[in-house]
Amino acid sequence: LDLKLRKDMQRELKQIQQQVGITFIYVTHDQEEALTMSDTVVVMNKGEIQQIGTPVDIYNEPKNAFVADFIGESNIIDGIMVEDNVVRMYRRNFPCLDKGFAKNESVDVVVRPEDIDIVPVEQGQIIGTVTDVTFKGMQYDIIVDFEGFKWLIQTTDFSPLGSKIGVKIDPDGFHIMKKSEYSGLYGDYSSYSEEYDELSADPDAGGQEDE
Repeated sequence: LDLKLRKDMQRELKQIQQQVGITFIYVTHDQEEALTMSDTVVVMNKGEIQQIGTPVDIYNEPKNAFVADFIGESNIIDGIMVEDNVVRMYRRNFPCLDKGFAKNESVDVVVRPEDIDIVPVEQGQIIGTVTDVTFKGMQYDIIVDFEGFKWLIQTTDFSPLGSKIGVKIDPDGFHIMKKSEYSGLYGDYSSYSEEYDELSADPDAGGQEDE
């Protein structure tokens, strides 16, 4: 189904479920569909349940890197929980809302692309270089290199390729997770830029040159 028809079907199925008043089990690989249609979401990997929760909880409070990456886009960075409400990454302490971790515990830090504000370099908590820009209609998807680790930022503000930018993240923009077997496997967007570069460099990969 095309996108608009699929969204209409999602709304109609949810209305039917509410009208008949019975439980539906809906299996999908479409993450947005799962969040849109469900009262309770079960995220599974290789037959094992990773997390059960409401759509809001699954998105905002993922249990591990697999869930964070599977449900929506996520930048997942190595960090140190200095103390309650303070996480350290990129040699800098950031205020956050999380607590209950051991002092100086190694953690995974999740920052959603929409929770990042682009600011002038002199105001940035972290400084990076724009390596890819994709216009998506309502927003730009921008890949930014921070010391070799590439983040995805979703913003309405345009930043030119190759430009230096600063970013700012509010305390509620961080979600801290304990290390797990999935740590280090997700959350770096280096492959995003590399695949784009390969396609752009290969004349047989798509498109035609004007004669």
